[in-house]
Amino acid sequence: MKFSEIPAHNSVKRQLVDMVDNEKIPHALLFEGKSGIGKMMLARALAQYIHCPNRSNGDSCGICPSCLQHQSFNHIDTHFSFPVIKVKNKSGAPVSDDWIDQWRQLLSDSPYMDMNTWVDLLGNPNAQPLIYVEESSALIHKLNFTSHAARFKIVLMWLPERMNEPSANKLLKLLEEPHDDTLFILVSNEPTKILPTIYSRLQRIQVKRLDDNVIAQYLERHFGVATDQAQGIARLAEGSILEATHRLSTSDESKQFLEMFISLMRFAYQKKVGELRKWSNNVAEFGREKCCRFMEYCERLTGENYIYNLRNPQLVALDYEESKFSTNFARFINERNVEQLRRLFIEARRDIAGNANAKIVLFDIAVSIILYLK
Repeated sequence: MKFSEIPAHNSVKRQLVDMVDNEKIPHALLFEGKSGIGKMMLARALAQYIHCPNRSNGDSCGICPSCLQHQSFNHIDTHFSFPVIKVKNKSGAPVSDDWIDQWRQLLSDSPYMDMNTWVDLLGNPNAQPLIYVEESSALIHKLNFTSHAARFKIVLMWLPERMNEPSANKLLKLLEEPHDDTLFILVSNEPTKILPTIYSRLQRIQVKRLDDNVIAQYLERHFGVATDQAQGIARLAEGSILEATHRLSTSDESKQFLEMFISLMRFAYQKKVGELRKWSNNVAEFGREKCCRFMEYCERLTGENYIYNLRNPQLVALDYEESKFSTNFARFINERNVEQLRRLFIEARRDIAGNANAKIVLFDIAVSIILYLK
């Protein structure tokens, strides 16, 4: 991955190039920002730039053996670390190397690092990928060896916020006493969830959301989307190419989420408790990760319906079907209930992600909505 292959983020690229060219690379660096804006791409480009012996004009050459190894995800001094799942009938917790083929496929097929795609590749929609303590032990073992082909060994870690506590504590020792020839490059979507003692030892780079024009141009260039449609999708994507491509290519899930949201609100308004129980059971069958995405969708759509009442189209991020529904529904979301409803969905997502019984959590919020829609 070369810097020139990544849309936008020019100031971050210059900052990274200056670090390397001036030999002021921190031993532990964190890219933080919302998902789908290219943080992992920047991390990969930085690792390739550090290892490239022929870098010039602020970029790696792209053709030397080191660059070619990076492009095939096989550089001997680059170690990937990422969340994985446990597998039945397999002793011990898994480590990243157990899933390296799937990881290479993710990097190839989804460079903006779609968690939905990753969960599908892992083969278990109910699983909650984590970084286990065995992963930190494996990293310690690897990093005890000297680098083979370059000055630095580099660890590229995706989503350090998904380390369980034993894993984080073990990694902390590596960060407190770093090897001279080892660099850590971490990529986080939710940096507030990283163990504070680790977070304090990282040099952070805030990667900002992408401009709507950048996203629209990306959709036009890579997917052949018409200009007007691309601009409309970009406005809804909130600075994330990943969100834009979701809206472009996974409309089936969006339609399903909208239908389930409409059913929830209709049954709650009509006080049909039996139907709400069936609704809860149906949504629980989505699996944990998809349930969490649905709760995020519900929280977003609730907020957008409140804003819809302001009658300013420039402030509302709704697609055509959502907007059509909101024409009649928005009046039920007001100052009295909007925060309570949004909090319901936020807390439900937290509880489901924490392994709570999804059927119980979903039925509880469904019944609570009856009270808030009075």
